[in-house]
Amino acid sequence: MNESFLARVRHILDDERVSTGESVRVLHARDQSSHAAHLPDVVVWPRTTEEVRALVATAARFRVPVVGWGAGSSLEGNPIPIHGGMVIDFSQMNRILALHAADFQVVVQPGVLYKDMNRTLARHGLFFAPDPGANASIGGMIANNAAGTRTVKYGATRDNVLALEVVLADGSVVHTGSRSVKQSAGYDLTHLFIGSEGTLGLITAATLKLAPLPEHFSAAIASFPSTAAAADAVYAIMGSGVVPAALELLDASAMRYFLLNTALDLPVAPTLLMEFHGATEAAIASELDLVRELCTDLGATAFVAGVGRDERHRIWRGRHHLFHAMVQTHPNQPYLITDVAVPISRYPELAAFIAALLDTMALDGALFGHAGDGNAHTVVFSPSDDAETFDTLQRFNDQVVEKALALEGTCTGEHGVGLGKQKYLLREYDEATLALMAHLKRTLDPHNILNPGKVLPPTFLTDLA
Repeated sequence: MNESFLARVRHILDDERVSTGESVRVLHARDQSSHAAHLPDVVVWPRTTEEVRALVATAARFRVPVVGWGAGSSLEGNPIPIHGGMVIDFSQMNRILALHAADFQVVVQPGVLYKDMNRTLARHGLFFAPDPGANASIGGMIANNAAGTRTVKYGATRDNVLALEVVLADGSVVHTGSRSVKQSAGYDLTHLFIGSEGTLGLITAATLKLAPLPEHFSAAIASFPSTAAAADAVYAIMGSGVVPAALELLDASAMRYFLLNTALDLPVAPTLLMEFHGATEAAIASELDLVRELCTDLGATAFVAGVGRDERHRIWRGRHHLFHAMVQTHPNQPYLITDVAVPISRYPELAAFIAALLDTMALDGALFGHAGDGNAHTVVFSPSDDAETFDTLQRFNDQVVEKALALEGTCTGEHGVGLGKQKYLLREYDEATLALMAHLKRTLDPHNILNPGKVLPPTFLTDLA
């Protein structure tokens, strides 16, 4: 690390907000994925947009890589500083800047944590709908276009961001979008930065669209004899005109892990977890009756509706802790996470394929996901860390992605590209499309200092400094 650069960084921030200590660097060397850790050279904690601007401008001058850091909860190696450099930790930029309750909007800094923000918003009868499960930072959610359990009704992060303040690679600050819900002025730069994983700019403020807390809600649980039958029910529910707030599928293996964290008396069988929001109890009851009928017609072996508030919380707490339950049950075992999505009409075929592949390859893993929007995840474990065994997991992932693409889907529904999905972009997009993405990267970050090595395959950026 260039000492002149470090001296300039310490001039921008006080010494307490600049660290080259190994323990701090280790904490910023990896996310929650299985990708290898890489130490940054320095970690900094800005508090204002002006400080971020000055830090990035200095990094541009010295050609130092810059990686934004939220809560470190991503799952594809998105914030791992594989080229070292400077990690900008946004945890001290954690203020709600303005609440426009009458317009259902809030303006926040990127370090605000999602669950903490929603606890504050609840006092005003509002909430930010995208629900990634982890207490992710808003900046990280925007950078990865996080989604989660409620996407089927409220959309992903991309659908709930109105405006951004972004620091570009040269240190300049731009503002995109507006507080108007309808926007048609100029190019849609807001959505350009959402999901770009910090490779095009660093978000320093965001205007978010909020939803009113539902007056009435109910959860429902349906068990099925097979994963394929449960997936067929997903398509039937979505095709019926009912719009659940959440619709999750867990195979029998996932249910075993789910029940480790919940005190619910449920069978270990392929299961749908559902939630419905409505203006009246009668409206919800009507939807539940229809869903019960659909599930019964498709062979549901059990259907429980109208669970109470406490049970509802236990259901979603168990769902959100599912991944951690799996990892804790396999201590020190390498794992691989898949994240694909397909059109809802193709979801039954995708789920059946994954279930059969898990059996054929005799893998220790589970299928689950946000079925209502066609998103499927699996976590598969390797009993040892030798290259040959882990290669089996990679072959499984390859086949899952290939199937999703063949079904006109995508290689990543919500985790982003990061490190793990770069090779699949070569299959999902044609060369001209990837060349356009590379051109955008060159234009906005000509020296490749912003989260280098992420999203685009390196072969498309060989000419960058």
